[in-house]
Amino acid sequence: MDYAKMRAIAEELGAYAERLEGAWSVEIGPSGPILAMMCPSKRHEGTLHRIREQLNRQVPTTHPGYVCATGPEIEHPGIGRMRLPDAVVIPLEALDEEGVAVDAAQVLAVVEIVSPSNPNNDYVEKLADYPAMGIDRYLIVDPRTGTIEVHSGPCKGRYTEKESYIFGDSVAFGPWTVGTSAFRRYGRAGN
Repeated sequence: MDYAKMRAIAEELGAYAERLEGAWSVEIGPSGPILAMMCPSKRHEGTLHRIREQLNRQVPTTHPGYVCATGPEIEHPGIGRMRLPDAVVIPLEALDEEGVAVDAAQVLAVVEIVSPSNPNNDYVEKLADYPAMGIDRYLIVDPRTGTIEVHSGPCKGRYTEKESYIFGDSVAFGPWTVGTSAFRRYGRAGN
């Protein structure tokens, strides 16, 4: 199926999701459009907030006019993918444009906080999609294990570099640094 058809289906799913209770996301992955209910835990949101706050203090210095934001989907029609990262470093002006998706060419970096229910989405599918989209940096934070991975150097649909950290480390994420001492692991029940 071509990307225009998948995008039309994704838009229909998005309109349908707006009428449903709860928070829903629509993405286009390797098998086509996906509608998924989002149930981020408080620890997921707390970790994401801490990362976004730290990056938003540093990004204006290294990349004037850019912000670390949550919410916009990113898409790359050439490879037929649309993803909704937990956070994305993009030009602030992109948030004022029409539509729901930001062109992947505008994205400097993405951040994902691993969900207890679907870790393969971040470690397998998005780890393949983001470098294929040409996104320079990908930060994966896993509160299940207390680990962090920084992927960089996209080349031929994969990242060529990977740095590993644990909660408590100071994480080098491109030109930025993310302190992780306040990050919390998920409890036994995943929250």
